[in-house]
Amino acid sequence: MDFNLTDTQQSYVETVKRFVRNEITPRVMEWEREHLFPWTVIQKAWDLGILNLSIPASVKGFEVDVISTALIIKELSYGDTGISTSAMCNDLANAVIAQHGTDEQKEAFLKPFAEGPMLASFCLTEPGAGSDNSAMTSFIKKKDEKTYLLNGTKCFITNASYASQFTVFCKVGKPAGNFMACVIIPLTSIANGDAGTNYLQGKEILLPEGGKVIIGKPEDKLGQRLSNTAGVTFEDVVVEQDQIIGDRRLGFKYVVDVLDYARPMVAAIGVGLAKRALDVTLEYTKERKQFGQRICDLPVARESLVKMWKRLELADIALMKAAFKVQEGSPDRGLYASLAKNTAAEAALFCANEGLHLHGGYGFMSEYEISKLARDAHIIDIYEGVREVQDMIIGREIV
Repeated sequence: MDFNLTDTQQSYVETVKRFVRNEITPRVMEWEREHLFPWTVIQKAWDLGILNLSIPASVKGFEVDVISTALIIKELSYGDTGISTSAMCNDLANAVIAQHGTDEQKEAFLKPFAEGPMLASFCLTEPGAGSDNSAMTSFIKKKDEKTYLLNGTKCFITNASYASQFTVFCKVGKPAGNFMACVIIPLTSIANGDAGTNYLQGKEILLPEGGKVIIGKPEDKLGQRLSNTAGVTFEDVVVEQDQIIGDRRLGFKYVVDVLDYARPMVAAIGVGLAKRALDVTLEYTKERKQFGQRICDLPVARESLVKMWKRLELADIALMKAAFKVQEGSPDRGLYASLAKNTAAEAALFCANEGLHLHGGYGFMSEYEISKLARDAHIIDIYEGVREVQDMIIGREIV
């Protein structure tokens, strides 16, 4: 494993840093206060080629390797983790198609994302099934020899209000079924030109093939307010055979495969936030004086800054090793994906909380970015598998 970036990877990093500096950081606190979904930033990210990174070269025309993807997500997260979550969830939804879909399915369900800025949603979590995916009750059942009907409700779905396509995991035959399927539900009637105008509204979409999709009101969240999160209900949605990805009995395997890919990307989000928290704290403590000297020169404060830096660097190393393992298809990639996810989440929480503490009373004021980062950090420890689930995976693998 070589820690030196290739020319292409260095170009990605510099391009995204410039994008974040010009398009995100100058306005991120304004968007945060107004709870705005930054659709124009998503469009510009697509124009720049840093959206839909999991789409294969056979469809998109060029390939972005896993390490480069992690670098891009990390730099985007330095600007805002809500925006990077929206971007990353496109890949979460589309990676299943890229990994297990037929050439025809890749053309049908991935090509539109290469042709224009669109958002997708990955629909796994349910009100009664969070960490325990086997407890989900959404299901497909046969309508006739060629079609199925999808029914069920998903919750905490990123991009739901603006998604043009849903990747849905569900039981087969009945809610208590033993097998899980992955189906794709495209919403051809949704125009992305309307995105950003209906943040406070739910919507009901009647599908021309039959059935309807109901999008709930966006969630009012503690943090990551620049990503959209809402519930989705599927009522008698007609599913054709070509909308089922791979074997309709192997959905659980597909979940594991895509989460092995996605967890390093969540780690990248955590590392990006931790780096931002350290940088804004360094800037503040270099300017602010107490007891006749800069806060950063006080031994107790410097000790905290060192601890923040160490957590960040260790998380970054874990991220790069996990990305390398996933890229190489190593048998133990899931182990290192879980390690990176946990390490980066811990770094994000530690750096944000210590950074807030070093800001003193000002850190508790919403006008200071560190307060936003402290709120944003908590979800990194939760989504794509809480820390306890990651520890379960690590424990199983090492034993």
